[in-house]
Amino acid sequence: MTEISRRSVLRAAGGAGLGLLAAPALAACGSSAAAPLRSGHATISLWTHDPGYIKTFQDACKDPQLMRGSRFDYSVKPTTAAGSDVVTRMIAQAVADGDTPDLAGLIVDQFPRVMNAGIAENLFVDLRDTVRPFGDDLLKLAPYTVGKVPYALDSDNSITVLYYRQDLFDKYKVPEAVETWEEFLEHGERLAKDHKTSIGMVSTGDNGAIVNGLNQFLLQRGAGFFNAAGDLTLDTPEALEVLEFMTRGVRSGALLALPDPYGSACAAALKSGRLAATAMPNWYNAYGLQANVPDQEGRWRMRTLPRFQGGGHIGSTLGGTGIAVLKDKPHTEAALELLKRVYLTREGQLLRYRNGGFLPTLEPLYRDPELTAVEDDYLGGQRVFDVYGKAAADLPLFYQAPGMQILTDVLGGPVLDALKGRTSPAAALKAGLKAYRQQVKG
Repeated sequence: MTEISRRSVLRAAGGAGLGLLAAPALAACGSSAAAPLRSGHATISLWTHDPGYIKTFQDACKDPQLMRGSRFDYSVKPTTAAGSDVVTRMIAQAVADGDTPDLAGLIVDQFPRVMNAGIAENLFVDLRDTVRPFGDDLLKLAPYTVGKVPYALDSDNSITVLYYRQDLFDKYKVPEAVETWEEFLEHGERLAKDHKTSIGMVSTGDNGAIVNGLNQFLLQRGAGFFNAAGDLTLDTPEALEVLEFMTRGVRSGALLALPDPYGSACAAALKSGRLAATAMPNWYNAYGLQANVPDQEGRWRMRTLPRFQGGGHIGSTLGGTGIAVLKDKPHTEAALELLKRVYLTREGQLLRYRNGGFLPTLEPLYRDPELTAVEDDYLGGQRVFDVYGKAAADLPLFYQAPGMQILTDVLGGPVLDALKGRTSPAAALKAGLKAYRQQVKG
């Protein structure tokens, strides 16, 4: 496809309602007519919301072992913006034939914005040939796939585990190896009644947090919002079962209803001991627990998730950021090689874990001696990859569709009504499904 026709597609997509905005901060002119760089110094422009990814790529460029044999001498030119702004500005610049990045960090819940109208196809490098040698060993491609074509590699496997206060479990006689959520909820109901303590949390804040919480449990149950074809799969027994589980937990106090799982109310619950456990991804250790209750070091542990009696997995996932390579640019070849070195090699994945705690997306690394020996002081010296390895071997696939953000907008309110007891779980799902189908035809 020519550059002119590509921009025509992007302009048409903008007119179809992608909400493109002017981007004066990133409006420097770029030239897609320049010859592709084949070797030598390559300054790779990276747009991302997270300084951790900037540090990772910059450190990788200075790592002699990781860069051995490369035709390129790399440096990274970063631009930091809010996650939604990265996508908005990138598309706006592409429409205007402006200065798009070489690498773009796409938060997982922003990726659906490029899944429609040929946006991903026209902006990003098709990664099928890049990932083919890894087969099923490469995890978490599904959320960044459009029409069976992957366009980004995730930066973190974002494995959801159960964090719990071992001292409080001992004090209140909660077994650490409870097998099912249903049994675990019974213990939570007892703790809520007798000690005003909860064994999990449910978000009642913004639509995104509410729907993400539902999706985390739903994926674990073996279902999801969409299937591989992009069809909505909300009208299922599993979805009803999960929402009933959540509402029962909130009603009894076993699950603590919080407006924000990262805000002051959650911090207060952690500090007071009212929240003795929570199902959250690996990154919550640093950004949720250690950030809010550093003095509780040594009291927390983690384990794989209890199963649902009806089936599913012992792990789930929440969050993530895919890195995509912009196509047909002078530095496209160099940027793709850099991405492969940092994201598809053992050395690169170890560097990412050491730098920011980003879990590997290559499954064999969960058995790598350097990682299996890792002990977490905050978790009482626990060997964390004993848990991550089991969960990584049983993670659900997470599919997205162009209508994901619409679903989030229309489903958040009904789910909140169910959690608050204003409607039934069945009625909430029915309302969300109806509203989605009114807005997304076909």
